[in-house]
Amino acid sequence: MLFNSYIFIFLFLPLTLIGWNILNKLSKYKTALAFLTVMSLWFYSYFNKYYLIIIVARIAGNYSLSAFWDIKEKSDRVTKGNRIFILLSGIALNLGILFYYKYYDFFIENINMVFKTDYSLRHILLPLGISFFTFQQLSYMIDRYMGKAPHYSLLEYAAFVSFFPQLIAGPIVLHSELIPQFKDVSKRYWDGDKFYDGIVIFVIGLSKKVLLADTLARIANYGFENAIFLDSFSSMAMLVAYSLELYFDFSGYTDMAIGVALIFNIELPANFNSPYKSLDIREFWRRWHITLSRFLRDYIYIPLGGNRAGEVRLYVNLMLTFLIGGLWHGAAWTFVFWGFLHGAALCLHRLWMKTGISLPKIPAWFITFNFINAAWVFFRASSIGDAFRILKSMAGLNGVLVSPNLAGSAFWQKMTALGVQFGHWRAHLPEVEPMEYFLCILLIPVVLFLKNSNYYLGQFVPTWKNATWTALMLTLGLLLLNRTSSFLYFNF
Repeated sequence: MLFNSYIFIFLFLPLTLIGWNILNKLSKYKTALAFLTVMSLWFYSYFNKYYLIIIVARIAGNYSLSAFWDIKEKSDRVTKGNRIFILLSGIALNLGILFYYKYYDFFIENINMVFKTDYSLRHILLPLGISFFTFQQLSYMIDRYMGKAPHYSLLEYAAFVSFFPQLIAGPIVLHSELIPQFKDVSKRYWDGDKFYDGIVIFVIGLSKKVLLADTLARIANYGFENAIFLDSFSSMAMLVAYSLELYFDFSGYTDMAIGVALIFNIELPANFNSPYKSLDIREFWRRWHITLSRFLRDYIYIPLGGNRAGEVRLYVNLMLTFLIGGLWHGAAWTFVFWGFLHGAALCLHRLWMKTGISLPKIPAWFITFNFINAAWVFFRASSIGDAFRILKSMAGLNGVLVSPNLAGSAFWQKMTALGVQFGHWRAHLPEVEPMEYFLCILLIPVVLFLKNSNYYLGQFVPTWKNATWTALMLTLGLLLLNRTSSFLYFNF
């Protein structure tokens, strides 16, 4: 079930909200939480009934390990060996299932390629959100091992894992951020201010998705599907369109998730903070997919040793962390290489900081923004070969288009030997409205200079003016739902 669908907005969300509030009003707190959990599981199984089996089995498996741990603790029979065994069992359970569904075919393909074997592929259907709730449950098991997490009730744990706003594409929420809110009775009361904030944030996210991201997708998709034909201008236009599409699509989903949770008086952590304003790559990862960055830092980088084991080990840990982060996004070498690029950039940034030289803001932003855009090519391209072809076209090696009106110029005729071609600026781009191309240019100042939705959260005042604008944005978004598309991060 998509956030940007009629069934979610007009049936699922009102029905769930009404049931949640009525049961809490009657002080049936456990029943209300059970109702929310069941509705969340329905939300997930709406995509595919088979998904329900997977997520219920995952919840049962992880909870059973936690319960076994709890029994050992209560009987004072917890040894270091027991703790390590339970932790490794939890890691094996979560990563084993993730490997089977997401990486099995990728692994077999590479085995066949390297060893010239002919093992058959399974073409396994990837369950939506499995990467997200795998990290979520891993964080809980690791926190149990570290003594940072208690053993919750089955209902609380199931609600934590399945809570529908964050289930499919995050934010990656920790148990300490969500379960205490479920246990807090004061959170069960209707909060008019939170409800209003939630509606506005949801509408902002919906507008980002259907008005901006889905429009930019037409240019980006065409460009990546026809990479071999791109000239310098068209490849740059396509890449800017994709960079903006990815941001508005994913931050739009996050806004909608945060907004829906607020309607239930539940607060989710921020996941974006104007990332394209970043002046260096470290700042970018503090602003982009914040909850993933936190997980990579706290549950991979620091356990690997972080910066505590010497300078060389620090760079190794950075690279390993981002190679894992790249692979987490998808079972393809393009994602691994994308992770490598960001890991290398963070290592270079750390070395640069040692020089004590700081760049002025504009050059620092320009370098950072263009590096991020270039790295996105590997994130989106179907192969590393296609990615390099696109980068070559951006550099003008596939030709540079100039106006046909210049064809009579002797100078420009000589320049054809260097790859200059005569043609309309949209010769290698899809036939969409010119305004859609100008949107790519207009949105750059928007992401650079305007405040993001996090800034305005809690500052919305329910005036008639604000209500009118919200209603107009919602109406326009609803009218465009006839071209409903899934969110990009559903693929990861």
